[in-house]
Amino acid sequence: MDLKNKVILVTGSSRGIGKEICRTLAKEGAYIVATARNKELLEALEKEIKTDGGSATIIPADLSIESDVFNIFAEIKSKFGKLDVLVNNAGIGLFGRIVDFSMEDFDNIMRLNLRALFQCCREALKMMLPAREGYIINISSVVGIKGYPNHSAYTASKHGVMGLTKSLAAEVQEYGINVSVILPGGVDTDFIGAARPDLDKSILIPTSDISKTVLFMLGLSGNSVVDEIYIRRKTSKPF
Repeated sequence: MDLKNKVILVTGSSRGIGKEICRTLAKEGAYIVATARNKELLEALEKEIKTDGGSATIIPADLSIESDVFNIFAEIKSKFGKLDVLVNNAGIGLFGRIVDFSMEDFDNIMRLNLRALFQCCREALKMMLPAREGYIINISSVVGIKGYPNHSAYTASKHGVMGLTKSLAAEVQEYGINVSVILPGGVDTDFIGAARPDLDKSILIPTSDISKTVLFMLGLSGNSVVDEIYIRRKTSKPF
């Protein structure tokens, strides 16, 4: 896919992985639509992209609020009339022993990590299906295929992302739409400090490795698609 003038929505794009994906794809000529809750950080990202010669617009929103999600896609349709790529990156992590874990925290994780992602896929497809083309890339996690202590709710949400991705990919492939998932291990972001405070920062995956993976997926010919890519930290143990 030639990314020049493609409209790409990246959720959770004010920092970390999402921010780096926006910067990388903007340099390839894509028109970035960045959304997150923090308006100030989004404005800084927009300024950076435009200073570097790229194109971007920001839509501050809380994806856990259904009406905010509707507003994002309504604005995209009104301004561009299309959506070529959706990168579902937004998510939260709350951690602790399951015996101590509140149902409120469980519901908050599911509301953003899985329910909002489902809704974003649904709304994106309302534009992609008539066009018979498009690409959805979901950012899951290593816990989408593995389990760690004190990660039960977060892990459940990411396993849900994996199931949704697999089913959706089969559902829309005949319409020329690809759906893929990336499963990163420990990435050098603020998020990892809460999830895995035991990890040495020097062994973490740089955010640029994830953005390059997104770029690789989008750069494949129309005859191929990657279902999933698991990116793990390189350690002394092979697995």
